[in-house]
Amino acid sequence: MRGGRVRAHTLDAFCDALWLEDGLAQNTIAAYRADLEQLEAFVGRDPVDAEERELFSFLAHKSGRASSAARRVSTLKRFYQYCVRERLIDSDPTLKLDAPKRSPRFPKSLSEQDVEALLAAPNTATPLGLRDRAMLEMLYATGVRVSELVTLKLHAINLQAGVVRVLGKGSKERLVPLGEEAVHWIERYLKDARPALKGKRDPDALFITARGAGMTRQAFWHLIR
Repeated sequence: MRGGRVRAHTLDAFCDALWLEDGLAQNTIAAYRADLEQLEAFVGRDPVDAEERELFSFLAHKSGRASSAARRVSTLKRFYQYCVRERLIDSDPTLKLDAPKRSPRFPKSLSEQDVEALLAAPNTATPLGLRDRAMLEMLYATGVRVSELVTLKLHAINLQAGVVRVLGKGSKERLVPLGEEAVHWIERYLKDARPALKGKRDPDALFITARGAGMTRQAFWHLIR
């Protein structure tokens, strides 16, 4: 394991490279440094030695907007690309990691207060309300398209790692971190709501209707009108 001085040297050299090679602003570099310091505290050792599963767990542990999650993913990708280039590690543990879209897939006319009200609107004392809250939280945390959200399969979600496997355009697969808040509501939905909704059926869709069938785009947009 590397000592604290070596860790600090690596972090300083990485931040210098961000400024010299990429011309990033000082506040952006400071945010990158803070992300890596938080990662070090999370894994309890030099982040250079962190494994893929630990990075996914770290991202899942963090909560916040898709834009913040996207920056953290960018931090990790840039850092480990730098580590590979400098021959500090042999392979990049972030190759399978994809950043959330920066713009949540809500109507552009909604303010931040409107979005918060929308997230809190479903009656989570009911199975359908729990489903709706889980869907909205996932959409807000990841920025996936509604068409991607409603076609997610049950096996695509990994709550322990805090990621979802999304099949996008051109059948391209990507792993997207969920964030702590989305994981919380999806766990509640899977435990307390989905079994009641599916009844005797065994659908493979993650999010299902009151009849146990997979959700549709039309059914989702009806939720926020």
